[in-house]
Amino acid sequence: MLSFEEIRKKVEQAVSGLRFEYPPKSLYDPIEYTLALGGKRIRPALVLMAYNLYKEQVEAALVPAVGLEVFHNFTLLHDDLMDEADKRRNKPTVHKVWNANTAILSGDAMLIAAYELIGKTDAAHLKPVFDLFTQTALEICGGQQYDMEFETRTDVTEEEYIEMIRLKTAVLLACASKMGDILADAPAEDAEHLYQFGIHIGLAFQLQDDLLDVYGNTETFGKNIGGDILCNKKTFLLINAFRLADDRQRSELNRWIGTKPEHPEEKIAAVTYIYNELHLKELSEQKIEDYFVRAMEHLDAVQVQPEKKAVLKQLSERLMNRQS
Repeated sequence: MLSFEEIRKKVEQAVSGLRFEYPPKSLYDPIEYTLALGGKRIRPALVLMAYNLYKEQVEAALVPAVGLEVFHNFTLLHDDLMDEADKRRNKPTVHKVWNANTAILSGDAMLIAAYELIGKTDAAHLKPVFDLFTQTALEICGGQQYDMEFETRTDVTEEEYIEMIRLKTAVLLACASKMGDILADAPAEDAEHLYQFGIHIGLAFQLQDDLLDVYGNTETFGKNIGGDILCNKKTFLLINAFRLADDRQRSELNRWIGTKPEHPEEKIAAVTYIYNELHLKELSEQKIEDYFVRAMEHLDAVQVQPEKKAVLKQLSERLMNRQS
């Protein structure tokens, strides 16, 4: 079994080796900029790690794995534009370096490039891999639509929010895990357990991301702290703040949600203060732990030797303890 670091190195080399040589160069410069920002490369790594549970030559799964990474970065590029985010991985976002129209068009080109890479899957596995990827891509778009709609709603429930992040974030981690199994000709039952492993790790991952957006450090998180608060994004924290708030706290929340202050740090501080009063950080951490435990249950059910699954468990623990 390869370690996460060994697999990540293979992925990084493959991503660095991508060449976009069609004219005009200006269309592809933002793509190369985005991919060069780095990142954890979790999704392509999951493809190779799942494959490696059954087969040793992970290079056979490398091209479609890189396709998932290109697709993931496409979603981030458009997400940053829709959220009007200034930073991604501590660097200016594409629409800030170039402009909104360039971000849209280069993002579209990234999506097509992702499909081109996925389409290079060997013939024996192409249809199930392509079907899985296409379903996942549509689900992610649905999750993003829900996310945007939630910004103008005041009645979003925790259940609706969890379904939104399942679609927007978790299904791509699940897709990566299952894709590796498909490419390795793993038993269907194992593939389903790994899919559910990806779903539950993905839910925990996004809840952790929500926490870091409020309680993280800009230097390690790679994005400005408080971005979700400023754009009134309905997160687990905000939804439960409204659910648990007393009259004073609810009135204060409504006042800040309805304003775009001249000094954004004041809004961030005021809303965070209410989160602290309601102990929402601890509530979130318990929810993250619940999803992590369920993910481990599905991983334990995969019918391979426990030592082969150790690297996936280590990666999962690393994701739960991350600061970025």
